[in-house]
Amino acid sequence: MTQPTSSKQKTEPTREALISSALHLFGRQGFDGTSTREISARAGANIAAIAYHFGGKDGLRLACGKAIAAQMTKVLQNGVKTPFASKDQAIRHLENTIEAMARFLLLGARAEDILSFMLREINEDGPVLDGIYQTMIEPKHRELCAAWGGATGTDPESEDTRLAVFSMIGQLLYFRIGKPVILRRMEWETIQRQDADRIVRLLKRNLHAALAAASEE
Repeated sequence: MTQPTSSKQKTEPTREALISSALHLFGRQGFDGTSTREISARAGANIAAIAYHFGGKDGLRLACGKAIAAQMTKVLQNGVKTPFASKDQAIRHLENTIEAMARFLLLGARAEDILSFMLREINEDGPVLDGIYQTMIEPKHRELCAAWGGATGTDPESEDTRLAVFSMIGQLLYFRIGKPVILRRMEWETIQRQDADRIVRLLKRNLHAALAAASEE
């Protein structure tokens, strides 16, 4: 017997379409530069749906942040618990994180909208940033610092370790932020899967060099 469709199931596609539309437009035009009419039109929804689902434009902005945190948590989820059992496990965790994040940023369908939105929020120190920092950025950064410490025998919460992890993440982000420059210099039309494979290998090689240098200090 077919189960009846709940009202939530009926409205969920509209809610997701509004979040997707808002991510795209907020990232390119900014929060203040984007109207609810533009968001609803791009989503193919009635303008009243924004108030119905999110209470208004501000609520939609916060929902975008929650959606990003959920998406990135899913991308980077690995079930690893700290402290790491061995140096090798810590290194594998760093490698796996680099690969998952790089492939998402380079090949993921929503990566451009997510990154554009986040850069806006960071530059404006917007209200979404605190929520994403607390629920996703800080816990993930601490986890990677623990892995870095386990891989190098250094203090996971030292300033050097925290900066090293930011440096590692920065390399990853540049390949998305600097994509137009990279495409020109590499004479590529776009980044293909084989290109992403090469970039991942390079990033892992850089990681091992940085870990070796940190272990010797």
